Order: sequence, then structure tokens, then C-alpha cells
Amino acid sequence: MSSLQTARPAGGHRWPTAALIGLLLLRLAIGWHFLYEGLAKLFDPGWSAAAYLRSSEWLLADLFHWMADNPAVLHWVNLLNVWGLILIGAGLMLGVFTRAASLAGALLLGLYYLAHPPLVGVAPAIAEGSYLIVNKNLVEMFALVLLAVVPKSNFAGLGRYIAAIWRGLSALVRRSGEAPLHHDPEGLSRREILATAATLPLLGGFVWAVLKKRAHKSAEERILAAGSALGEVDAVTSPTVKIAEALSLDDLKAKVPQAKLGHLDVSRIVLGGNLMNGYAHARDLIYVSPLVKAYHTVEKVLETLWIAEQCGMNTLVLNTHVGGQFIEEYRRRKVGGTQFLAQCRTNGLMDLVRAAIDLGVKGAYIQSVEGLVDKDKFDEVAEALEFMRKNGLVAGVGSHNIAAVKKCVDHGIVPDFCMKTFHHYDYWSARPDDEYKDNRYCDDRLETVEFMKSFDKPWIAFKVLAAGSIHPKDGFRFAFENGADFICVGMYDFQVVQDANIVCDVLQASLKRERPWRALT
Repeated sequence: MSSLQTARPAGGHRWPTAALIGLLLLRLAIGWHFLYEGLAKLFDPGWSAAAYLRSSEWLLADLFHWMADNPAVLHWVNLLNVWGLILIGAGLMLGVFTRAASLAGALLLGLYYLAHPPLVGVAPAIAEGSYLIVNKNLVEMFALVLLAVVPKSNFAGLGRYIAAIWRGLSALVRRSGEAPLHHDPEGLSRREILATAATLPLLGGFVWAVLKKRAHKSAEERILAAGSALGEVDAVTSPTVKIAEALSLDDLKAKVPQAKLGHLDVSRIVLGGNLMNGYAHARDLIYVSPLVKAYHTVEKVLETLWIAEQCGMNTLVLNTHVGGQFIEEYRRRKVGGTQFLAQCRTNGLMDLVRAAIDLGVKGAYIQSVEGLVDKDKFDEVAEALEFMRKNGLVAGVGSHNIAAVKKCVDHGIVPDFCMKTFHHYDYWSARPDDEYKDNRYCDDRLETVEFMKSFDKPWIAFKVLAAGSIHPKDGFRFAFENGADFICVGMYDFQVVQDANIVCDVLQASLKRERPWRALT
């Protein structure tokens, strides 16, 4: 019989050989896809289904969100996802338990589809293509349903070979006396044996391709690691908690030292929360702030804080009115010991302070305090600071303008600490003689240095990098040498180790500093 003639499997159904080859290729292709998806997730210690589940917006959104928000449940979801993909893929490629693998794969793809269907009004999880109702998950799911309903006798795979061997062994066990073995109508023909054997080289090719890709990735990682050791690569940490743990933060030179701020032990560099809340100071690049905000999911913020803690950075300054959910999630999941300083704007000040206290912050300050003092509302400033202290918080004031802080002190209102912008103008976009265009954040640096000489409370300098315009090596040194006791710096997760190393190097060097180190005790 030629290859274009029909094959007659058991049961009398006649399938064209071309159709059988098509089914075989379909099964192998889907199996390859599933198996590699599973292995890719297994090899990535930072992979998690949390973001995919949490961004679901359709029928089962509440269930998917619950899965993502419960660490124990999420652990099993991740485990079942990874090994489900691997086992389904292996079963399809080898032709073992093919029908069960097809049904399980169709079920899994159905769940993927329910989480993020390409329907009108439902936001896609990742914009990887243009879909409407039908997407690749649905197409592959229907293909697996087809494979599941095809009679198993039409599958070439190890499953039939194993089944034939098992039937032969069973017949031997059942045979009594000298009764002859009957012909097995479902035995494998030579063509089917050849078709089954043909899957083995494909599996070998799959293993070779996976190892090749992993070797390439490992070489890339070695290059990055070598570059970071030479100071040529900025990104020295991974983007996830699990990967950072796997790396053991090998690039960290030392943990950031701490100093007293009231009853708090605060790292000399604290994290700023602007980036987490989507405030990127991107000037006329209007897409940057939404991009930064989208990057800083709850998962990403918690990962960043975890990495920072391993580096000795133990404090986050945050606009709690906008980013309070980060604190709530951090505490609910018991990630670590980060302490929070709340940034409270003057508009609705007391309500913001109360809300920050309810979140369990350790300190708070009045940001843009000039909004009150310029209107002679010093009583409101004093009331807010006293209310903070009565509730166990270290209480401060913050401003881009040192004159506002001076006015508070002149009226007898002395905060526990001061947040004040501070940076030089030695970057190309500063243009101090031109109109302000969100490109400078400290136009009174000389006045700030002079005032701080007599201000005997801690000074936390912020915007020391002029919103990313100044290199940390330069900005950190400039701030500490000119009197700052702490610096507040916004940073991405992949910058944390680098910033920790730089601040340690700066503090261990010989600083040309006139102002004594101040500590609130």
C-alpha cells in the first residue's frame, strides 16, 4: 500500500495516511509547545502566575485574584501550572496517555482563556497580538479537543507500543497449558512501529534545543556578571525576589550603615516612593510616567523592598495617600521589616496624617510645607506635628524651598527632621538661568547648606540625583559632603545593589564635610 493510500486501524475506521501524519505533527507541535513552556517556567526561579491572575477582569476574576493574593494557594497554582505543562507536553510528544494529556491540556488552556479572553471591553494581559474572541489559546484548545476525540488506535506513539507489550505480557500470564497465543488485532504493524520510533529523534532534538538555549542564556549571564564586576553593567540584580535569593546578592559589597532617627534605626539611604507611584519627572515624555506606574505592580514593589532589605536599606518614604496599598500588602504578606515614612501633602493634611497612622507608618512629614506657611497657617503645621508625635511618629517637614523651613523654625516650630531637596547643577538640562521646566528641584542649594549648619536635627536630602540626571556616585557624595545625614533616592529593583554599593563606598571614603552628623535621639 502506498503512502497515499488509507490505513485501516482497529475498529474498521479508515484514515488517510496523510491525515494520520497531520494528526501526528499536530500532536508533536502542541506537545513541544507545552513541554518547553513548562521547562522555561521551571528554569526561571522568579516566574509566578500572580501577575497574570491578578490582572484578570472577566468571569472568574474574583477567584483568580484570590489565588494570586494567597501565598500558599499561589504556590500550588505555580507548581501545578509548571508540572502540568511539562507532563502534558511530554505525554503528547511521546504518545503516552495521549487522550488524558489532550483533555488536561484543553482544560488548562480553557482556564487561560477565561482569565484573559480577547473580548470587547476586557483589557488584555499582554499586548502580544491582535485578537477578537479567538486567540491562540482557544485555537490550541480546540486542536487538543480534536486529538482527544480521535480514536487512540490512530495515534503513533510509545503509548501503543507500551500497551502492545503489556497485552503480550498479560497473555503470557493468562496462558494455560500449551494453548497457542492468539493474534492480537491491535498489535503494531511495521509502519506503526516506524512512526512511533520517529518520535524519539524529535524528542532528542527537543532536548538538544533546550540545552542549547540554556547554555546560551548561561553565557549571557556570565558576561553580565563579569561586566558588573568591572563596573561596566548597571543591572547587577535580578528583577524578582526568588532570583535575587538564588544569586545570594553576590555583588553586594556591604550592607548600608544605619543611624538614629528618633527611636528608629534608619539606613543612610532610604528608598523614595515616587517611581512606585508613577511620578517619573519625565518632562515632555508623556508615556514614561504611565510606563513606570505599570512596571511597579504590587509584586514588583514587594520584590524591590525585599532586595533593598538584603542590602541594609530598611526605610521607604511614600505618598501613602496614593501608595498605601503597597504598605497593606507588605504587612499582610509579612515580607520583612521595612519601615515607612509617610509623605503628607498640605491639602487635607490631618486626614492624610490619620490615614498614614492607620497604615502603621513609623514617621511622617508635611510635604510642601510652604503651602501652609506662606499663608501664615503655622498653627496647622504645629497641630499636625504634635498629632504625629502623640501617635508615636517621628514628625518632620519637607520642602523644595528652604525659606519655608526657616519660617517654621523662626516661629518656634522645630520638626524632628527635615526633608529638603538638594543637588548641584552640573548636568546638561539644569539650565539654572532659564525658565523652570521640571528640570531643577533645588534652586537654593547655597542657602540650604548655610541653614543646615545651624539646624541641629537630621536632614534627609531628596532629589539628590535631580530625577535621574546625575550619576549616583556624584549625587550621593555631593549630598553627604554638604551636610545631608540621610539621602532619599527612588530606584528600580535592578538598581538597588548598585546604589547600596555606591553609598557604602562614599561613606567609607574621606568626605569633605563641615556639618556634624546629626541624629535625633
